[in-house]
This record gives sequence, structure tokens and C-alpha cells, in this order.
Amino acid sequence: MKIDPAIISAFAPTGKLRASINLGNPILANKDPVTGAPFGVSIDLARGFAERLGVEIELIVFDAAGKSVEAVTREEADIGFFAIDPLRGEGITFTAAYVLIEGSYLVPSDSPIHSNDEVDRPGQRVAVGKGSAYDLYLNRELRHAEIVRAPTSPAVVDTFMAQQLEVAAGVKQQLQADAARIPGLRLLPGRFMVIQQAMGMPRSRGEMAGAFLRQYVEEMKASGFVAQALARHGIEGASVALAVPA
Repeated sequence: MKIDPAIISAFAPTGKLRASINLGNPILANKDPVTGAPFGVSIDLARGFAERLGVEIELIVFDAAGKSVEAVTREEADIGFFAIDPLRGEGITFTAAYVLIEGSYLVPSDSPIHSNDEVDRPGQRVAVGKGSAYDLYLNRELRHAEIVRAPTSPAVVDTFMAQQLEVAAGVKQQLQADAARIPGLRLLPGRFMVIQQAMGMPRSRGEMAGAFLRQYVEEMKASGFVAQALARHGIEGASVALAVPA
């Protein structure tokens, strides 16, 4: 497949494809406990895209979504993997979603809160990862509850416990894992949001490059690549997003 050199230059101005990887979302990326190397769905997609462009890949790894977003916005990375959000969209061109993830709430077992619509009340404090999709969403949606920001999404429940907060918000699977390791916690039923995870690139790279990246994501969904990556990495509770008509 012959690719326009202008597209290759748009994505790899340094000669390599620099991919911003967020380890704060265990659905998308994790770190090998032995080698320290990152692995996951986002890494598979990044490597596949570099192969398509015919360039080497450089993985730039962060522990929080906000840092990963900043790297792409500042053009310190060429692509990234983020939840779609209008605030982030000011500096980033997004593809359509490739994976859908549920956002949930966690509370102490003896909490009087039993449903999602009981969270946004005066005097209640909600822990979220700073700069995460949940932070951005809840900052717009909550009118009465106070948001308390943990440094990263994996640190949300530890912050929630240390400060004796009323609610923790985050990726459902992460909260389930935390509830399994810490006694006396429970998830509220249902979800408070669905996170649309997409690929993104600096907006300055142009529409032609944006269209190329969008096409890549649609092909990866349609071919079964994304579903196979989720299965290969043992990811449960996330679903492949529907195809977007051409």
C-alpha cells in the first residue's frame, strides 16, 4: 500500500512515530511486572499504525491521562489514545471510538448512597483521577458534590480511603479490582457514563492526516483486530465500538 509521503511526514516529523501511552487506564495499557515494558490494546494499535506508515515506533509512557493528552497537544508525541472530550478536542483531532468503557462509582459498604443519582448532593466528595475523562465529565455534570482529584486514576481509591471520602469514580474494572483488594467497599449498580476511547493526533497535523487515522481505526475495528487485542490481553467489560459509516 503506497502512502502519500506528506502523510508520513505529518505523523512522523522526527522520523519515528511517537506514541503517547497512558498506563492510568488498565483497559488500554499495562506494564509487564518483569520487564517493565508496556503492553495492551493501545500499544498493539500504535505498533500496527507505525507498521502501516513504514516507520519505527517510539512509545512515550505516562502514568495519567492528563499527561498523555498534554504530550500530544504540545506535539511532543504524534498520536495518543484518549477518551473523546470536547475540552481535549481544542488541541487534538480524534478518530471515532474504537472501544467503549463504563465509568462507575464506588462507595463504602455502609454508605447511604445506593444509586448513581444520589451522588450529586451537598457535602459529598467524589475522588477522580486528575485530568481523566471522568474528571472532565464530572466537572461539567456535578452541581452539588465536590470533586477531589487524585494524582492518577490508579490512585483514586487510595486517595478516597486516605481522605475518607464519600465516593470514588473511575473505570469500572479498576474499581472492581480495588474493591477486591480492600474490604468494605461496593460498586453502585449501573454506570454514570460511557467512555469513548479513540486515537488522537495534534490538530495542527491537518485534515488529510486526520482522515488517514480515522480510516485506520475503522479498518482495525472491522477486521476484528481490536476485538482480538482485547481478548489477547484478557480485557473484560469493554466492547468494540460500532463502525462509523464512510
